[in-house]
Amino acid sequence: MKTIIKNGKIATDSDVFSGDILIDGEKIAEVGKNICCDDAEVIDAEGMYVLPGAVDVHTHMDLDVGFARAIDDFYDGTVAAACGGTTTIVDHMAFGPKDCSLWHQVNEYHRLADGNAVVDYGFHGVFQHLHEETLGEMKEIAEKEGITSFKVYMTYDYMLHDDEIFRVLRAAGEAGIVITVHCENHGVIQQLRKEFSEAGCGAAEYHPLSRPARCEAEAVNRMIHIAAMAGDAPLYIVHLSSAEGLHEVLKARAEHRPNIGVETCTQYLVLTDEMYKDPQEGLKAIMSPPLRKDQDREELWQALQDGVIDTVATDHCPFHYKAGKAEKQYGRDDFTKCPNGAPGVQERLMLMFSEGFMKGRLTLPQVVKYSCAAPCRMFGLYPLKGSLEPGTDADIVLIDPDKITEIDRDYIRGASDYSCYEGMKLQGRIEKVFMRGREIVSGGEFLGSRGDGRYLKRGRSILAD
Repeated sequence: MKTIIKNGKIATDSDVFSGDILIDGEKIAEVGKNICCDDAEVIDAEGMYVLPGAVDVHTHMDLDVGFARAIDDFYDGTVAAACGGTTTIVDHMAFGPKDCSLWHQVNEYHRLADGNAVVDYGFHGVFQHLHEETLGEMKEIAEKEGITSFKVYMTYDYMLHDDEIFRVLRAAGEAGIVITVHCENHGVIQQLRKEFSEAGCGAAEYHPLSRPARCEAEAVNRMIHIAAMAGDAPLYIVHLSSAEGLHEVLKARAEHRPNIGVETCTQYLVLTDEMYKDPQEGLKAIMSPPLRKDQDREELWQALQDGVIDTVATDHCPFHYKAGKAEKQYGRDDFTKCPNGAPGVQERLMLMFSEGFMKGRLTLPQVVKYSCAAPCRMFGLYPLKGSLEPGTDADIVLIDPDKITEIDRDYIRGASDYSCYEGMKLQGRIEKVFMRGREIVSGGEFLGSRGDGRYLKRGRSILAD
């Protein structure tokens, strides 16, 4: 089957131009002006922007945190992704049983995702301990499964210590594997949480105070130096949230430190810690790192303008909020008992388009870069994904800039009963979404089917070149 998307404003990560796109089967066959094909269906995109399908490289579908489980499984979560213009995700695995092999979670996540996801997907591996055989398993999984990135945590129960992180980075560097890192200072956070708990300070407003920005900054600084000592091993800092953390990245950029990728998330660009002032509503936004100040938001936007940050993701990880047995209500009297995470995979592309491009903070090619192209280059998906050029998968989003997206309960397509962005009216609306040449969303209606998504074996990151 052939389709021509005609007369659109085609946006790549380097240009915006008027033209047509010819889709032949699952691939883009031609991009140009006045394309003709007698046997093709024609879609008129006059007045619309035509973008590559977005790629979110930081989601947590079906995440088991021990005392709660994220409510978006690989079906519900990827339906939300599709309706928000995201046609590919790379999901971060949860921790498995104590002392399990790295293969355990690989197999578990195939069980959870295969036959359920409606968009294409890959996985990041996860370290929760370091045994004699673990580093060999990492290399084996990269070769056999195309999982060419693994995550380590500097906090939480299964955090790795500096010596272990150094060993992982050194082995990963030798194998061309990227290590993604959650950067927060565990010891300080644990002490502050203990002090607030003992003082009876359990309201949501104490959550950001228990995880101050300098906890992130110190850990970012430490990771940059450990990676350098490990032979400049490929390092990717996830969900950068603060100006203080950004300043450590700026130092590394000024020193021309190689092989460092940096991600922020839409919540840190759009929301602030004012949300925590309501002791109940604030539970919705309990995530780690927490939301920061308005100044942090502005500096992160500036870093995107300047090309200091590489990607924008979501850290999508929703839990129920409404009273009863809702997981977020576990923290109603003690924020430390509230599961960390919030929805965001559906909202991301339109937030970037509206708050970034339409408000003049970013150019449209920058929106494409951070939401589509750069995530693919960082995680071995280019040129299959994230681009509008002949030979790539025909993952395409049509946005009408003259219409409005209102984020309300009717907007939500995942299993979550809320959005942190509720009440916002965004300039622009997604009209159509194509995945591998097939229209899967039209006018907000999901047209795809369970299991349409394919598992993606990924290649090398540009950080490992």
